[in-house]
Amino acid sequence: MSQTRHPVKYFFLSDGWSVGRVWEFGGLWNEASWRRKPEIHQTHLCLWENGEKLWLYRVEEAVLMVEVKPIANAASAATRTIGQVVLKRLISGDQAIDLLSKAEMSVSIGEASIGETSIGEATGL
Repeated sequence: MSQTRHPVKYFFLSDGWSVGRVWEFGGLWNEASWRRKPEIHQTHLCLWENGEKLWLYRVEEAVLMVEVKPIANAASAATRTIGQVVLKRLISGDQAIDLLSKAEMSVSIGEASIGETSIGEATGL
């Protein structure tokens, strides 16, 4: 039985931040209408930008935008602001690969991780 693959979108999220509200085509994600939460998964890939670790997240195609906000206990001095939230623009898989290939990158597999390397070195591309 063949499995249909649906396009997915991606975004990067800094350590110490979490996903808040989620928007879809009709407005805010409505769990009662969809009968489920949106599919949002942290991958094992991250990149380093300006000394900040940014994790790659995968979301289903129906998601248009996500709100992210600092986790109260984990917020660094740079992100400690009352009521600070950010709306994240979603990117395609090709855009995510392009950003990862140009940055310092880490891959986390369970407890082990591959530190600061290029995507080609980490994936054998």
